[in-house]
Amino acid sequence: MSRFLVFEGLDGSGKSSLMKALEAELHKGGLSFHRTREPGGTPLGDAVRPLILSKDGPNPVPRAELLLYEASRAQHVEEIIRPKLKQNIWVLSDRFAASSVAFQAGGREIAEADVHWLNRFATAGLEPDLTVLLDLSVDLARGRRGHRTGQGGDEEDRIEAEADAFHDRVRASFLEQAERAPDRWLVLNAAKTPDELLRALLEELRRRGWLA
Repeated sequence: MSRFLVFEGLDGSGKSSLMKALEAELHKGGLSFHRTREPGGTPLGDAVRPLILSKDGPNPVPRAELLLYEASRAQHVEEIIRPKLKQNIWVLSDRFAASSVAFQAGGREIAEADVHWLNRFATAGLEPDLTVLLDLSVDLARGRRGHRTGQGGDEEDRIEAEADAFHDRVRASFLEQAERAPDRWLVLNAAKTPDELLRALLEELRRRGWLA
């Protein structure tokens, strides 16, 4: 049976590394999977992505930013996520609807009820089977992003470059969401080693009976 797993957290928390490690385990188990991301995942989403993330402008106001994310998400769900799940393919997504609650309701301080309504509209009610939150302090996340840039990686995008207070609100929102729905979230301490994080994730997936 296919599963829809979403990986959330501050930029620099290690989502990509954990997803890659899980992919290797799924491959060893003979399971089909598709990795994707938001914003993006489709040609339309990839076209929208720089409109949201580029620091070169034009910078969208908070409500426009939210609507751009939701437009990308609606296309993502209909073009990629639902079809893959129907084909019995696991979908692993780097961000989904919880990010809009965290970044736009938490970070931008848009009314959370409005974000939830737009999320439901964009997803047509689709929810992840499990959201994996890699929780990391703002200081550590910023340090990791700085190290990545110093090693020749991408420069910080417009969202990553926001002030610490913004990212503090984002982190708090993620933790609040996880606390409200503990059966649908797995919170991991992203300060742990990659091997420790993978073991914890695999233990949870096996506990739920999704992996042998």
